[in-house]
Amino acid sequence: MTDGVRLVLMSCCAPCSAGAIRQLADGQIPGVDDFIVLFYNPNIYPDTEYQKRLDEQIKYCESLGVKYAVGDYNHDAWRECVRGLENEPERGARCSKCFAFRFAFARKFALENGYNAIASVFGVSRFKDQAQVDSAAESVCDEIKYIPIKWDEDLRVAINRAVDFYRQKYCGCEFSLRK
Repeated sequence: MTDGVRLVLMSCCAPCSAGAIRQLADGQIPGVDDFIVLFYNPNIYPDTEYQKRLDEQIKYCESLGVKYAVGDYNHDAWRECVRGLENEPERGARCSKCFAFRFAFARKFALENGYNAIASVFGVSRFKDQAQVDSAAESVCDEIKYIPIKWDEDLRVAINRAVDFYRQKYCGCEFSLRK
């Protein structure tokens, strides 16, 4: 990584992002001069679940004095994006479309706010596949650099043990609730 990186960190929830946020806040990622946590998750269902995850994310960011931004919760637009993929399994084509949809928002946010790189914690969840996340990001990030950072899993686990986060039992969308 080169100096001068102004990073948008895509976050799905506080338990998944805690370690990454701490690493960035503590200056542990070389070359990152500035960062903001972006919570843009119109895939989360229902809206009460979305609000719980958002509240936890804000609380954690504020506890560390970390900047954050929240994208609009437009579940209908997300549903339109994944139309026809409702019966796909977890880690299937629906997830790729969902990631690309959210990364496209992050790209626009970055360009409009002076950031030049994007990273995410979407792949740290046991429900997701990091290679799929990376591929979706690279497919839409074109003029913004996507940085597939390998986050410190031990730090994330330690923070999760120490902090009483709300923890969800599914990825987020209504289709991931099916078992």
